[in-house]
Amino acid sequence: MLGMTGSLLLTPVLAREPAPPAWRDDAMSRVEVLALLESLNADLLSHPSATLTLERWCDAHHLAADARVVAERVRGADKPLPDDARALLGIGPDEPVRYRRVRLACGGHVLSDADNWYVPSRLSEAMNHELDTTDAPFGKVVQPLHFRRQTLAADLLWSPLPAGWESGAPWPVAASSALVFPQHLLQHRAVLYDQDNRPFSLVVESYTADVLAFPPPAPRSP
Repeated sequence: MLGMTGSLLLTPVLAREPAPPAWRDDAMSRVEVLALLESLNADLLSHPSATLTLERWCDAHHLAADARVVAERVRGADKPLPDDARALLGIGPDEPVRYRRVRLACGGHVLSDADNWYVPSRLSEAMNHELDTTDAPFGKVVQPLHFRRQTLAADLLWSPLPAGWESGAPWPVAASSALVFPQHLLQHRAVLYDQDNRPFSLVVESYTADVLAFPPPAPRSP
């Protein structure tokens, strides 16, 4: 990722939900966490809107009483256009491109940090106005375009299982009884296309450990 310039002013974050019981750092929990991450990854890959996918995830795992994803816009943030972005978006060197950074949150849980470079000339005037003046999620604003999503990369940033576990590699020695997650677990890079197959947005979405902020399954009897 390229560095940001300017001061960052974040829309006030919703009140945090009470912390759920911690995931235990044992073999069973690590396998369950990997299964959940693979499930979320598959769901994100099979639907065009990450916002709506996260709403379904929030509802299914009871992350909030109101399973509604809101965008907390990071104002004043800026990132240069990636080197390959103009080719991916099919635009010339002088075509204006806007940048928008948001955090997608559900009930106080920030589930995703999203960087978005989009071509305003390929959106309606009303869409551009809403994106400029509100914190509405990008995917919901551009829904009338009946867009599709082409994923360029989907990376698991952290695996709960050690490399080579299937060949007998040793498991991590737990430093405590709680499994510790890094800040980001998954990252997707994708291009959005409208119904006329014109690319209009390049997105990089980094999914946080809060996607697992729900109680682990109850221990099973042998």
